[in-house]
Amino acid sequence: MTMMRTHHCGQLSLSQVGDTVTLNGWVDKVRNLGGFLFLDLRDRFGLTQCVSEGESESLSNRTLQELKAESCVQIRGCVRARPQGMKNLEIATGAIEVLIQEVTVWSKADPLPFQFGQESSEQLRLKHRYLDLRDPSLRQRIVARSQLTSSLRKLLEEHDFLDLETPYLYKSTPEGAREYLIPARVSPGQFYALPQSPQLFKQMYMVGGMDRYYQLVKAFRDEDLRADRQPEFTQVDCELSFVNEVAVRQIFTDVVRRLVNGFLGRECVTDIPQMSFEEALHAYGNDKPDTRFEMLLQDCSELWRDSSFQAFSAVVAAGGVVNAIVVEGQAAHMSRKDLDALNQEALNLGAKGLAWAKCNGTELQDLQSPLKKFVDEPLWSQLQVQLGVKSGDLLLFCAGPFDLVKAVLGKIRLSLGERLGYMDPQQLKFLWVVDFPLLEQDEETGRWAARHHPFCMPQAQDLPLLRTQPEKVRACAYDLVCNGYEVAGGSIRNHDLAVQKQVFAAIGLSEEEAESKFGFLLEALRYGPPPHGGIAFGWDRFVMLMTACDAIRDVIAFPKTLSGQCLMTQSPAPVTQQELDTLGVVHRVTS
Repeated sequence: MTMMRTHHCGQLSLSQVGDTVTLNGWVDKVRNLGGFLFLDLRDRFGLTQCVSEGESESLSNRTLQELKAESCVQIRGCVRARPQGMKNLEIATGAIEVLIQEVTVWSKADPLPFQFGQESSEQLRLKHRYLDLRDPSLRQRIVARSQLTSSLRKLLEEHDFLDLETPYLYKSTPEGAREYLIPARVSPGQFYALPQSPQLFKQMYMVGGMDRYYQLVKAFRDEDLRADRQPEFTQVDCELSFVNEVAVRQIFTDVVRRLVNGFLGRECVTDIPQMSFEEALHAYGNDKPDTRFEMLLQDCSELWRDSSFQAFSAVVAAGGVVNAIVVEGQAAHMSRKDLDALNQEALNLGAKGLAWAKCNGTELQDLQSPLKKFVDEPLWSQLQVQLGVKSGDLLLFCAGPFDLVKAVLGKIRLSLGERLGYMDPQQLKFLWVVDFPLLEQDEETGRWAARHHPFCMPQAQDLPLLRTQPEKVRACAYDLVCNGYEVAGGSIRNHDLAVQKQVFAAIGLSEEEAESKFGFLLEALRYGPPPHGGIAFGWDRFVMLMTACDAIRDVIAFPKTLSGQCLMTQSPAPVTQQELDTLGVVHRVTS
């Protein structure tokens, strides 16, 4: 049988000179230089220059000249070295070219709706995503994703994980994000739900004695979208038996270290430090800190308690806080317009404002700030010592309730980090965040809810507080953070039936509700479940960081828009009344 191709377009080198080869791919460009006609042929492996010599009216040349970019062709020809001075060291095949002997046109391309390498709307590219995938930059990211996935599988299997599957059709358990519901035709009025996570099924694998499970699986959440979120996304879901928190973190520190260093080809990760939830909140203003730069949030509430600046002293007296960040060396570089913009950002986030002070020297007289008239020598001296202020630094202050101040200054810190170039996407800083609260309280209803999910084990020393002081109970939970993104999260699960029932009771589930929603779990916990725990990676987000992208849709072959649409297939789309009737779904039309 004749081979449709002997080599791909990134493969040929001087070692093939003199060989007759067959290549297939897409026309990148055609250049007619008088007696020579050059065609650059491209496939996913690379690009090869092909050349036709002779009369421009020859059949071969006429065929080539008529081809438009992105037509799909086959080239048969002889490999030869490029002339001296004509080599292209920027591509793998730059030392050779193929002298065309025969051209087969598989299919011609119409004029393209956009040009690769040129500015075009994202909407247009998403509509023609099959063309966008030919763009080398997107293609490289999709190939990188495949390479990372392959390496990850090998690393997990080295740690004795089994690649196992879980169902996509599950029952609705609306405890977290909104779910996608699917009507069950054979059970009128009944619905499946697409899983937000395979959480309970992977726990069933542990009860079943499978010991270590992993799966690259789709999960679904009907949530508002943003740059790092899609309605369907890929998780690397893992579960292990006979482990504690430390063991899980050790195993996945090893997996991440080897995966990242192997992919990047350099020692980027040696170890992954850990930080408590409380430490992260106090120093960075959130539980997924970007540790590529310092500029930490510092509490200076007590220094302002007795000051004459009522906007601060009154806040402290009422139980609030005053926090500051030191922006090193920026006193002379931050204009009043810049400071006004930062103040407006703080106002938009709910604060009453952002106070600033430029330290043009170390003496109080060198201070430039609206606060200056409220600052005396002792207070200025204390601020310098406590905050570590140096000449040339800019100080930013925010006062108010603890949670608000931390959230506002945390976001201001990130805005400044981006503006000042501190957030290099090539630098990956991983961190384990631990000791999360088990529960969080809904401000409107006052009801307690699971911060991660209701199957996390409480830390043993905090278990007695579950009924009396639930806000103080910490979970055996851990998140893996990188560059300000949560890339993985996990916990040790409740294998003790009594403890699981206590957690359900703490979040307000009656015994009847718990049995209705999670009866099979409660029953399984009666039959010798092992201690177990796990972790799930947001794989799209992880690949986004590894490839230095800004949005997860840049590493997903066929993503949705921010409104949840697939522009290529024009979905979601309406269905006929007949289809709805078949499913037993009543469609209520609203005017």
